[in-house]
Amino acid sequence: MIEDQKKLFNLKENDHYLNCAYKAPLLKTVEEAAIKALIRNRNPADITPLDFFKVTEEVRVLFGKIVNCLPSEVAIIPSASYGFSSVLNNISCSKGQHAIVVENDFPSDYFSIKKWCDTNNAELKTIKAIDNLGFIGEVWNNNIINSINKKTAVVILSSIHWMNGLKFDLESIGKKCKSVGAKFIVDGAQSVGVLPIDVKKFNIDALICPSYKWLFGPYSLGLAYMGNCFNDGTPIEESWLNRTNAIDFSNLSDYDPEYNPNAGRYNVGETSNFILMPMLKQSLVQVNSWLNSDLQDYSKELIKPLISYLINLGVKFENDTYFSSHLFSLKMPKEFNIELLKENLIKNKVYLSVRGNSLRVSVHLFNTPKDIEKLMEVIELTKSTNRTSRVNIK
Repeated sequence: MIEDQKKLFNLKENDHYLNCAYKAPLLKTVEEAAIKALIRNRNPADITPLDFFKVTEEVRVLFGKIVNCLPSEVAIIPSASYGFSSVLNNISCSKGQHAIVVENDFPSDYFSIKKWCDTNNAELKTIKAIDNLGFIGEVWNNNIINSINKKTAVVILSSIHWMNGLKFDLESIGKKCKSVGAKFIVDGAQSVGVLPIDVKKFNIDALICPSYKWLFGPYSLGLAYMGNCFNDGTPIEESWLNRTNAIDFSNLSDYDPEYNPNAGRYNVGETSNFILMPMLKQSLVQVNSWLNSDLQDYSKELIKPLISYLINLGVKFENDTYFSSHLFSLKMPKEFNIELLKENLIKNKVYLSVRGNSLRVSVHLFNTPKDIEKLMEVIELTKSTNRTSRVNIK
């Protein structure tokens, strides 16, 4: 099994960062790429016309290897919301059709499909999670699949739920979408780069990924896979870089009306971003080097003591079919003082996300057993303080 990769990062020695789902730490190689890019940009005479295209093409190749698609099927986007708009603006709707979203999906996903439904006078169906003795995975997935029919125009959902890491059966959902002619749009923010994903095998029509989480890239850059159904679509902006004659700087005013083929037409303007693009390239080089390692095995082994400890406290977890070991939620017992836990986490430099009465833990190769041990210490401290407070009150 792969060893921890903490040496590749500049994380503070006494910090326990268990929040990659919030934002990934920068790799040392990504920092170095940023510094080199800044220095290079002191002298714009060093930037040639070819430099406007070279790194972006390398990035498209690297991302294609991660999700199993051609470089020509990859678009450079600035954000997930931009990617959703690009896709949904090219999906039509017949009278009586509807779209499907899951309960509590990420706001960008929800607002994008809600606007599409309002524009097209289509119903938006929200498939809710049903708690079955503390487990929701199997019933939720089945309900999503059973809700897809010939009147479904679009299904949009995260590859895993961003709040609790619950896995959605993308292969079965994609197969059902294809059988009824529905477009399948997936938000890969919380899984691409750390969970295997195959856009062809899963019949995904569009996969939208910001880069600053599990792809370890910079903020304000993302990547999107656009399937064949979007090859002739209309982008949401008219960038000169997205025209077939863009590389011919001496003849740009010939105004070529043709877009770049396939996904290239959807690239955001100023795609070349001479600072962020080299950073993204380096992050994808590293992610690709990890592809043959079982990252889920690493995180599963890492969190094993935490899971055992919490099960003894009465915390329940989904079975392996629906559980993501790199991102998961801990629904603490009702008597647990969450506000006190928050205070103790901050005091002890343990960083994760608190959602209501739950903790969202997200780990990667930069995490070590010390991080998990510290989290358990803080939970135990809070539990003991909680118990002492109740005794004093009595």
